[in-house]
Formats: sequence, structure tokens, C-alpha cells
Amino acid sequence: MPRYRPHVAARPSWRCRVCGVAWPCSPARLALLGEYRHDRTALLIYLGTLLHEAMTDLAGLSERASPPSRPGGREAPGELSHRFLTWAKARDS
Repeated sequence: MPRYRPHVAARPSWRCRVCGVAWPCSPARLALLGEYRHDRTALLIYLGTLLHEAMTDLAGLSERASPPSRPGGREAPGELSHRFLTWAKARDS
């Protein structure tokens, strides 16, 4: 039986170490929602901290990148915010 490998970010690229997509990938999101199921505020604080770290890491990568992937060489802050936070907000019922 295959061993479960947690979907964690590879830094400084912030891509999933298992599936290679932008982190948090779908399996990572599901795991985080399960882990923080009783405290959505704590999840958002944790993700906000990781967002700040990702912005710093990705800015450093973009300074070394040639050519830049976009004007300014990095994901726009709104794109990173959506990637890290928007999905985790509680849905209105």
C-alpha cells in the first residue's frame, strides 16, 4: 500500500512537493480545512503568515529570473491573496 505523502510547499517556489502545482493545491486545502475545521480564524491567520512568507520568497525569485514571468516578475498581490486566502473564507449559508 502506498504511503501518504503530505502536500506541502517547496520553498522558495511555493509549488507542491507532491503534485507540482501552485501551493496550496487541492489536497493541501482539504487537509488544512480538516485540520482547522473548528477554528477558521486560526486557519486564515496561519495562511496569512504563509502568504507573507511566499511574497518574500517569490519576490526574491523574480529578482533572479530572466526573463520575468510578468511585468514586475511575480504574481500580482491579488493573485497571491486569492491563492492563499480566498478559498479558506467561511461560506455564507
